[in-house]
Amino acid sequence: MTDELDTQAGQTRAAGVFATTHWTLVMDAADSQADGATKALEQLCETYWYPLYAYVRRTGRNADEARDLTQEFFARVLEKKILKVADQERGRFRTFLLTAMKNFLAKEHEKAGRQKRGGGATHLSLDFQDAEGRYLHEPSHDHAPDVLFEREWAKALLQRVLVRLREEFVAAGQRERFDLLCPHLVEPDESASYADTAAKLGLSEGAVKTAMHRLRARYRDLYRQEIAALVGGPDEVEAELRHLFRTLES
Repeated sequence: MTDELDTQAGQTRAAGVFATTHWTLVMDAADSQADGATKALEQLCETYWYPLYAYVRRTGRNADEARDLTQEFFARVLEKKILKVADQERGRFRTFLLTAMKNFLAKEHEKAGRQKRGGGATHLSLDFQDAEGRYLHEPSHDHAPDVLFEREWAKALLQRVLVRLREEFVAAGQRERFDLLCPHLVEPDESASYADTAAKLGLSEGAVKTAMHRLRARYRDLYRQEIAALVGGPDEVEAELRHLFRTLES
């Protein structure tokens, strides 16, 4: 990885909302107009909405019901109606969201049919067509919806980290390098294909191995940053890291 990329990575860390905005600051802004809080909340919701959509589907709602309920839920989050009563849920962002969704669904069930959902509400731009396609292609499970929510959350976090990592490479003019190196992050028998990657990049195998070492280190760094933005404090990062990996392995 070039010095240019390392420099760009540092700039991204300094500028990125996820690297600098702790979600509890968003909670603190529930009754205020703190600079950046609403934008940070929107980005958090846009990144992590799919696990909740899948959760709603797994509670027995059809695609249309899940779409309407998920959209209405996040509209209320963005309006900060839910944040104002969520102090007791501070801690992990995923725990807050799932608990809030359960409460929301219970209340919606009580008043079902009394009013049309979503009228005049502020909506996020959520791709429900793509979400339903993803949901239908997932393997069936016997696990409870809560367990599967945890798995979807872990997968969403991993995807967010890969997106951030790719953005750093693209900004440094290293798009092709990332696209060729990225598969080695998850490839179990990496040495077998290093030669091919090295040839495509015009590098030695040793240089590719060095680049992969740096890529993995940066990946771990971003992963911890992402978790730090979603838990109650720095002392929770390692525990959350272990939990999410166990979730993916189960």
